[in-house]
Amino acid sequence: MTTKRLESRSTPASLTRRQFVRRAASAGGLAIAAPALLRARNLNGKLNIAVIGCGGRGGGNLHSVESENIVALADVNEANLNAAAARHPKARKEVDFRRLFDNAGAFDAVVVSTCEHTHAFATLPALQLGKHVYCEKPLTHNVWEARIIREAAAKVKVATQMGTQIHAGNNYRRVVELIRGRVVGPITEVHVWVGRAWGWQPSEEEAKRHGDIVFAQERPKESQNPPAGLHWDLWLGPAPERPFHEVYFPGPKWYRWWDFGNGTMSDLGSHWIDLPFWALDLKTPATIEAQGPPPHPEIAPASMQVTYEYAARGDQPALNLTWYQGVNKPKILRDGGIPAWGSGVLFVGATGMVLADYERHMVLCGDGSSGFARPEPSIPPSLGHHEEWLHACRTGDPTTCDFEYAGWLTEANHLGNVAYRVGKKLEWDPAALRATNAPEADRFIRRAYRSGWQLTPIT
Repeated sequence: MTTKRLESRSTPASLTRRQFVRRAASAGGLAIAAPALLRARNLNGKLNIAVIGCGGRGGGNLHSVESENIVALADVNEANLNAAAARHPKARKEVDFRRLFDNAGAFDAVVVSTCEHTHAFATLPALQLGKHVYCEKPLTHNVWEARIIREAAAKVKVATQMGTQIHAGNNYRRVVELIRGRVVGPITEVHVWVGRAWGWQPSEEEAKRHGDIVFAQERPKESQNPPAGLHWDLWLGPAPERPFHEVYFPGPKWYRWWDFGNGTMSDLGSHWIDLPFWALDLKTPATIEAQGPPPHPEIAPASMQVTYEYAARGDQPALNLTWYQGVNKPKILRDGGIPAWGSGVLFVGATGMVLADYERHMVLCGDGSSGFARPEPSIPPSLGHHEEWLHACRTGDPTTCDFEYAGWLTEANHLGNVAYRVGKKLEWDPAALRATNAPEADRFIRRAYRSGWQLTPIT
């Protein structure tokens, strides 16, 4: 196997908005948002934005949209809320984000950066009110929520974007062009692996060895007092009631617990499976099968793997895509057949392979040829991940990770965890939204919510 090309990190070329719109409209694979209903009367007018979730990742998202008018802020943690309000003293403040929608006429768009288990509860009302929405990844907490959010966005035709920041990078664009240009022939296998090993571990020592935050291996029986200013009942939201304990809060502790998150599969899967999903135009797998330690009833695993089987699509052959996390790795990597990158995506084609991570990629030709012909760039540089969404809010022009695309990606990622928790190979019926051979999977596809919390799909 000979390495023929390596592309290292690069700086995106400058591109005017008009050039971006013109080129994006002709570039395959870019989702086109329908014209947005915008209160501002001209393209230079600022958007009025409500921000739900102001700490951590939410603070970063807030900073990225501060070029606009921040008119409303919500966070269940008053420390985060007050810090954001100090930067935007004229913005309305709420600890319960549902109260923001009582005065929805005050804003055009919503940025959602809550914990995963409340994403859909902040996003769906915004869509129902015709607001543009940016939502952090993963888009939702489960498969059913991903479906109703995707369908709602299709009906209301506003500008949407999931927080898959790496999707805006030039490196991913060049890889997509290589795969679509069949530089290594039709792709029949994809291997995606990440080194993060957070989640259920056999011992505290093992957790520390993998750099995880030490947390209880079982649900704590004792209760602790929440930090001052944290509204714990609102933080729980639709999740089953339980007393506060430091093993859940602050982030990223919560993301390991099934009631609040889905572990590494749905979190990093949003970034890494994004690349083959985009390059190969994937949507619904035919089957999903997982391997790993016996599933813990409370906590997502640190290490596991999932294989998705996709049927042939158009001129694309049938495909096996395998996800690995933690100590699980592809055999070709363990055997030294490819460079030992800590995380990566490997496309296996008829005449070679393409290896990529966030910032670099290489083509590995197996036929002894002296090189390969790189396709001409066809996917334009991004305006910037958040700027794409802001621009789409004003114009109805494209974003590259809207809820139509992100909804399918989120469904597939969640199905990996469903297969793992059920412990059998799932035969998936996307129209019925169920595994035809595993009715026991239903409770992981859609869950019951705590009293006072419900989602009503747009009909």
